[in-house]
Amino acid sequence: MIEELLRQDRELKRARLNSETAKIPWLELQRFFAAGKVMRVAAELDLVEVAYAMEQDDVEQVKEWTLASQLEPVSDNQARQWIDGQASLWAVVVKPWVLVQEPHQGRPAADEDLYSRDTAGS
Repeated sequence: MIEELLRQDRELKRARLNSETAKIPWLELQRFFAAGKVMRVAAELDLVEVAYAMEQDDVEQVKEWTLASQLEPVSDNQARQWIDGQASLWAVVVKPWVLVQEPHQGRPAADEDLYSRDTAGS
């Protein structure tokens, strides 16, 4: 019973994070970048899963991603590339951070809900 309630709680939190995820022009994130609050999530990771781990304060998992350079502050060079390319990124807020990830083709099936909105608006 308790395990089922915990599972449902995890699912609800992930669904909430998924619903709070949106594609946004990089230019609109500049003030957060200037404050050092934007973290880049590697393409091979599930943005919602990373947000969930950070929200749950999963220190070990976040440390693993950070050490593998799969979760890191956006560099000045990367920011310039996104400005020059007028990039739009997937973003979700996990206070005090804004997590961003570049949209791309070939997402794993597990990310269909999050990224299906990308093709609907294109």
